[in-house]
Amino acid sequence: MISDQRKKQKKTVTREILEWILTIVVAVLIALPLRAFAFELVRVDGSSMDNTLVDGEIMFVTKYDYASVWLSFPWQDDAAKEKAAHITAGGDPERFDVVICRYPGRGDTNFVKRVIGLPGDTVEIRDGYVFINGEKYDEPYILDEYRRGKLNSFSPYTVPEGHYFVLGDHRNNSNDSRSQGAVSRDMIIGHVRGVLFPFGSWRGIE
Repeated sequence: MISDQRKKQKKTVTREILEWILTIVVAVLIALPLRAFAFELVRVDGSSMDNTLVDGEIMFVTKYDYASVWLSFPWQDDAAKEKAAHITAGGDPERFDVVICRYPGRGDTNFVKRVIGLPGDTVEIRDGYVFINGEKYDEPYILDEYRRGKLNSFSPYTVPEGHYFVLGDHRNNSNDSRSQGAVSRDMIIGHVRGVLFPFGSWRGIE
């Protein structure tokens, strides 16, 4: 009798473990496509997008309008990740969209930047102001103090086809297309829509 009870208990424990494993597997199978093609939460790291985005904030990033999914594994080195197949889905970024992108040679490290130049555009920066195809843009989201300094002059650059010229809103403290060059479409992996955390800082991003 005691032996039968032990067998039943063992069977119940085994079944419960299997149910937990199945639940986890199903959750992962649901979460991965959502993260790849629907939305993702990404943490801001650094000050290159001040004051639009602040270090430590959690961004809501959509993938359904445009995305690039890298079919790589976390344990692979940067070169292997970049050589892995990419699935580019949806449309294309528009000018002034805030995006999550990647740079050649940096693997799957995420960078948050603003799209300034579209394929075929000629981009120039004079005295802190952006000129696109000869037209000046005031960019009201940039603080005047971020327009000063040696980084705020940039010779005319024509964006190659299939590429995008991206800049940080903190023009004095941003690693962007001025040094990295334009990024290809498959390096842009999502569209920043808003800030979800801290809770008191909820807002949309334009």
